[in-house]
Amino acid sequence: MPLPRARLSTTVVMVLFGLGASVLGTGVLGAGVFRENVPPARPSSTSAVLARLVSPGGAPAAALLSRTAASSRFETAGSGIRRADRFRAGSITKTVVATVVLQLAAEGELALSDTVESHLPGLVRGHGNDGRLLTLRDLLRHTSGLYDYTRAGSTPSTPSTPSAPSAPSGLSPAATGSASGPAPPVVLTAPATALAAVRTAIARPPGPLGSYAYSNTDYVLLGLIIERVTGRPYAVEAQLRVIAPLGLTGTSFPGGRTALPAPHGRAYSRAPEGGGKLRDVTELDPRPAGAAGELISTLDDLDRFSTALLNGDLLPPSELRELLDTDATQGRYGLGVYPRRLSCGITVWGHNGRIAGSYVRTAATPDGRHAFSFRINTDTLADGSLDTLEGALLEAEFCRT
Repeated sequence: MPLPRARLSTTVVMVLFGLGASVLGTGVLGAGVFRENVPPARPSSTSAVLARLVSPGGAPAAALLSRTAASSRFETAGSGIRRADRFRAGSITKTVVATVVLQLAAEGELALSDTVESHLPGLVRGHGNDGRLLTLRDLLRHTSGLYDYTRAGSTPSTPSTPSAPSAPSGLSPAATGSASGPAPPVVLTAPATALAAVRTAIARPPGPLGSYAYSNTDYVLLGLIIERVTGRPYAVEAQLRVIAPLGLTGTSFPGGRTALPAPHGRAYSRAPEGGGKLRDVTELDPRPAGAAGELISTLDDLDRFSTALLNGDLLPPSELRELLDTDATQGRYGLGVYPRRLSCGITVWGHNGRIAGSYVRTAATPDGRHAFSFRINTDTLADGSLDTLEGALLEAEFCRT
């Protein structure tokens, strides 16, 4: 069975890529992602909330970009982020991978009802795991029950279903450093290839099939399936189908490249063992993230992608409906995107991404006419307020009076 380029290296820094609550996660922020209650005193502007990410939040810098058909607005707080900067986008990779899979479904190259076994025979077997029972739709919406390989350093257990999407459970950086300059490469123990990541996952018993439980393993498998179906790595397929057609000149899949493309700023992670001191993790090997979280992008490109995805430029109507179908997850997650209903009645769609040194969140209205992304150049806030401030930013942006 050919292996895709999605090689997951043993020397990587990851808070992992994902939903947000956990270090490596899904790209969605922890248990608060879908809360409809907002902080009592909602800020009157995005600028006020952005400033709170820096002080008292402790991010070195924060930035946002709002985009409509008529205009765009870029704001920053702190210093160290420019509009054109490239940064690691973590689990927003999943939205791109899901888009490629849905395009292949629209073309009849695969069906979302296909089993994993039909594309990767014999791979998902053992310890109660059975690829003959899992569909591509299960992988896309995280209802496969497969153990998240990024949690393999913890005590084996059957993963429970979180109350809301949680970030990929992450790998903690092991190197030390400071915010004043680059740190030595962070060395982590992680599966060396996509195949090894899957084998790590299936060495653990699965959770219940059909129940939502965010797992990076799902998207590593989808990367393998894209290569099996097309004969090309998922990154090449995404370049041909999404990145090039949309002119996303700041977006790339780095493979084994440890440096960020220019222009870029610095990225910092907090070392719990160092009293929360920031250390520079700008250079890291992203291969362990693979199809679950290796993407590099810019705020402009993320907004452009969100607009094109939701307004139907990338998917036919039937596949777009599939993308936004959350019935099986009780409103928590679609196929590579998730909704958040705001206090003003608007529901926005998008994803978040967390990887060592970076946190980013995208959101857009269902028609794609109003897209919004924000980022910080670290993966956590010193005061633990990221979840609350993310919600406040979305409220301030989309519920302006």
